[in-house]
Amino acid sequence: MPSNTFYNEILTDHNLHPGHKHDLPDANLVLEGVNPSCGDDIWLKLKVEDGRITDGAFVGDGCAISQASADMMLDLIIGKSEEEAMKLAEIFLRMIKGEVTDEEMDQLEEASVLKDISHMPARVKCAVLGWHTMEEMLKTEKE
Repeated sequence: MPSNTFYNEILTDHNLHPGHKHDLPDANLVLEGVNPSCGDDIWLKLKVEDGRITDGAFVGDGCAISQASADMMLDLIIGKSEEEAMKLAEIFLRMIKGEVTDEEMDQLEEASVLKDISHMPARVKCAVLGWHTMEEMLKTEKE
C-alpha cells in the first residue's frame, strides 16, 4: 500500500505538471464533465481511430484531485482500445468502492494511489469526474 507521502507526491506532480492538460484540436470525441457539488469542470478530448484511443487531453478547472485523476486516466488509456479503456474505468470505479482485487489494482498503475479517496466522501466525485466523462463519451459514441 502506498504511503501518504507517495500519494501526495503523485497527486501533486499530476496536478502541477499535467502531461495531458492542453487543447487537442483534432479530437474526434469531446465531452464536458461537471461536478456541480464543487464546481469542477473539465472538457475531455479524445482522438479515436479504428477503436483505439490514439491521443487524449483535457482542459478546464477543478481541484487537485479531479485534475490529477483525469491526467492519470489519460496516461492509462492512450494507446488502448475503447474496450480496454472502459474496462479500466470499471476497475477504477470499483476500486473507489473498495471492490477490487490486487491484480485489478495493479492494472490502474499510478491511478491506484486514489484508492483511499473512498474515505473522503466529499472528494469521490472529484476523483471519478474524468472517468465518468470518458465512460459516457465512449458509450454515447457506440449508440
